[in-house]
Amino acid sequence: MTYARGLYIFEDSEWLKKVGIAALVFLIPLLGPITVLGWSLAVTKRLAEGQTTDLLPGWDNFSEHMTLGFKAFVVGFAYSLPLVLISSCSNILPIIAENMRGDMYDVMMTITMIVSICFSCFYILYGIALGLVMPAAYAQVAVTGEVAAGFRFTEIFALVKAAIGAYVLVLVGSIAAGLVATLGIIACVIGVIFTAALAYAIMGHFYGQAYNVAKAALPAA
Repeated sequence: MTYARGLYIFEDSEWLKKVGIAALVFLIPLLGPITVLGWSLAVTKRLAEGQTTDLLPGWDNFSEHMTLGFKAFVVGFAYSLPLVLISSCSNILPIIAENMRGDMYDVMMTITMIVSICFSCFYILYGIALGLVMPAAYAQVAVTGEVAAGFRFTEIFALVKAAIGAYVLVLVGSIAAGLVATLGIIACVIGVIFTAALAYAIMGHFYGQAYNVAKAALPAA
């Protein structure tokens, strides 16, 4: 995998315009980030279909980006639900403990501490697993256009297993892309949004590369 190809963005003569529009779309509450996600997955789809040039999508197909982004959002939310539930439980236990008195308070605080440690370990492990699986699930949704494809666990796990090294690199790349996004703080809010849009475009390419490597590594049906 040639992750330097994340620089494909700058090969497009209109990259500044396309990423700039993505940054503006980001400003739309809730719908904006979902649409930009769909825009980035259009890169994944083009790469998975064998396209090697003109990978950065324009914004003529706004509704298509929004639709694809919503499908991916549904999948991502479902995968993240265990983390949301754990986080909620972690916040509730201290509140319950505060309403107790005497020995019961001490017991409840001990239970809260133990549970919090267990939850933290699960949170980290599940987060890593999510970082490996979600790129494959997103690619499945991008290629097929189906929400259900994001839940075909056998196919998704097969992709990750076939190219575990590629998906580890995607995980590392996603962390790096997140750091790139935070560089926009230097230019205040607008800078953050622009670099976030840029990071999305880079990650869309990473997802497509990993998907292609995995598909090539899978045994012929």
